[in-house]
Amino acid sequence: MQYLITHFSDFQLASLGSFFLHESVFFLSGLPFIYLERAGLLSKYKIQTKNNSLAAQEKCISRLLLYHVGVNLPLMIASYPFFRIMGLRSSLPFPSWKVVLSQIIFYFILEDFVFYWGHRILHTKWLYKHVHSVHHEYATPFGLTSEYAHPAEILFLGFATIIGPAITGPHLITLWLWMVLRVLETVEAHCGYHFPWSLSNFLPIYGGADFHDYHHRLLYTKSGNYSSTFVYMDWIFGTDKGYRKLKSLKGYGVEDNGKQT
Repeated sequence: MQYLITHFSDFQLASLGSFFLHESVFFLSGLPFIYLERAGLLSKYKIQTKNNSLAAQEKCISRLLLYHVGVNLPLMIASYPFFRIMGLRSSLPFPSWKVVLSQIIFYFILEDFVFYWGHRILHTKWLYKHVHSVHHEYATPFGLTSEYAHPAEILFLGFATIIGPAITGPHLITLWLWMVLRVLETVEAHCGYHFPWSLSNFLPIYGGADFHDYHHRLLYTKSGNYSSTFVYMDWIFGTDKGYRKLKSLKGYGVEDNGKQT
């Protein structure tokens, strides 16, 4: 980090550095799931039996590159002055682990709340048809589809991710850690596989791939499961009843490769 601080400005690190970090983590974590699907490896952990075509996977990647360069990068550049005003810094010393941990927990809680309502709004008839249906082109999601969305949705739901850091004005290292964790979480939620080591097996409040895969398989008016990371918002407002009911039925889940009964 000392090298980066010495050789690059705060603007370069916060905008360009954040962009390259995001792209690296996103594609390095998401691309392996395309290989797993194409090669048929670990298929016993795949939630759905259906596979995406090579053309569909290539379309996803090409659109992602276009949206990331055309939407994400300009947004990161344009938002830097505001983050700077709110206190974002890259200089030493680093914040204490207690500060970093408390801020990350706050970001997850706030993001979950904002994302839930934003996502639920996107499932209203007009917004689904004209905006959110782009993301749902993939009824069988894979890691990279996590950020495949209409540009308007990227801006709309992206607000949920940046509002926490925007409020607190964190150290850049905290912002980067939050970005990495959020990317890894959303890629895992869309990966299409439910592994024995999946976090949702050990942390019931965590959604994960099985929870979100259900959301992609159903019609927009009946899907539910609108939360991003944790499941408590759906539980509180009863928008996960269909999923819970199916989970309670014998043979549902990984055991039946995601087939609904």
